[in-house]
Amino acid sequence: AVLLGDNLAGVPPFVPQARGKVSEIINGAIVHYRDDLDLQNLIDFGQKEFSCCGGVSYKDWSQNMYFNCTATNPSHERCSVPFSCCLRDASQAVINTMCGHGMQARGYLEASAFIYTNGCIDKLVNWTHSNLFLLGGITVGLALPQLVGIVLAQLLINQIRDQIKLQLYNQQHRADPWY
Repeated sequence: AVLLGDNLAGVPPFVPQARGKVSEIINGAIVHYRDDLDLQNLIDFGQKEFSCCGGVSYKDWSQNMYFNCTATNPSHERCSVPFSCCLRDASQAVINTMCGHGMQARGYLEASAFIYTNGCIDKLVNWTHSNLFLLGGITVGLALPQLVGIVLAQLLINQIRDQIKLQLYNQQHRADPWY
């Protein structure tokens, strides 16, 4: 690709920053995969939806203390990946949650017969880039009611201030001193 300044030709300048932020988020989520059930379900949904595994590759799951592939790891999930990384078999009625067992110890070609070997970072960045209008519309849709609320609150504040000024003026300029 042709380099133009700091960017590749045809690549918007925000894509490298977006990739870095997505990478940071995904790697942090991998580390804390077993700590939070909601996070675990979100990662499993994302890996199934995008047909991917890990950040850059399936070997990124070694960042998690349970899936770490070192010899000193006592976990029964050592060198494994979550079941959401596994290729779907339509003929199976029940999901085999142990299908990712020992996959990090295998090479890419051998593991690709059982699991998704490509990472989720690039797939998520590409999805975000291709759905910018949708994401922008959602953002505007969420921000607009809040902005309307701020404007209405400011109008109310101004009306209250005007009422206070009017009462003070009326108290100072009464025509009837006995009133």
